[in-house]
Amino acid sequence: MTVYAAGAVLWRETDHQLVVGLIHRGRYDDYGWAKGKLDPGEVLPQTAVREVLEETGLKIRLGISLGVQHYTLPNGQPKEVHIWAARVTDSALAKSKFVPHEEVDEVLWMSPIEAAKVLSYDADKVFLATLVEYHKRGLLRTKPFILLRHAKATPRTDWSGPDGKRPLLPIGFSQAKSVAPILGAFGIKRVFSSPWLRCFETVAPFALSRKLPIIERHQLSELGSNNGPARTKKVVHDIIDDGRPSVLCSHRPSLPSILDAVATYGDAGQEIRLHEGRALKPGHMMVVHMTPATPGHKRKIVAIEDYAPFIAE
Repeated sequence: MTVYAAGAVLWRETDHQLVVGLIHRGRYDDYGWAKGKLDPGEVLPQTAVREVLEETGLKIRLGISLGVQHYTLPNGQPKEVHIWAARVTDSALAKSKFVPHEEVDEVLWMSPIEAAKVLSYDADKVFLATLVEYHKRGLLRTKPFILLRHAKATPRTDWSGPDGKRPLLPIGFSQAKSVAPILGAFGIKRVFSSPWLRCFETVAPFALSRKLPIIERHQLSELGSNNGPARTKKVVHDIIDDGRPSVLCSHRPSLPSILDAVATYGDAGQEIRLHEGRALKPGHMMVVHMTPATPGHKRKIVAIEDYAPFIAE
């Protein structure tokens, strides 16, 4: 059985120079990135954020994925380690309360050149090289836009009321709860939803946990998208152009119009990748990492990732 783990390459800029955060483990006398094993019931982005907090005292949100490391443990078990970039803000650094403990006795900040010299494992150096390349291209600092399909709902054939009132199934409510920590891991600040019940119920656990309002847009409903796809696209553009980390929860029939709008921020390859999202399953999402909003510049897609809830359909 594969062992899964997750973590992050912490980064920040001092005097416009990139620095990265490493940990030193006294027990093994090695240097690497903050990471750890998946706990039962977790999803990998959730694990990464938790492990960074436990090992460094830093509260982070995840940026782009830097890749996956595969290797075999001494006992023969395969292991898979997922690593993201995570920018550490000055305020997060000031609020951090790192105390040396059994697992980690030191957190060190250094230049990429210095880090490459002290990192104990070659795979960690690959993650570092990827991060440095994104930084050189000015694409390391990103904000997420998440497209979420509502969780598993009561089948149409089993529902006699208005379609907008069709609720989630019990498994759908479980998916909605599992979606919440994924949205939290990416630092979502705004929640947009179709006003139809199954979408509202999908984002409600996250919104409640973060005390965020759910902003309803009728253009994101099946009926609204069908009657006015151009208006649906305008809502998507307004959300993306604002630049704040946002999630949009909608329906399968609305996904083509939504994805057409998102695709205008990417290149041809990214457009093809985005349109795979037309087949999103209930409770699944696409995380689109985009350049920040700046005056006079259109946001651009940097990377796209897919995530599923812990509770499968």
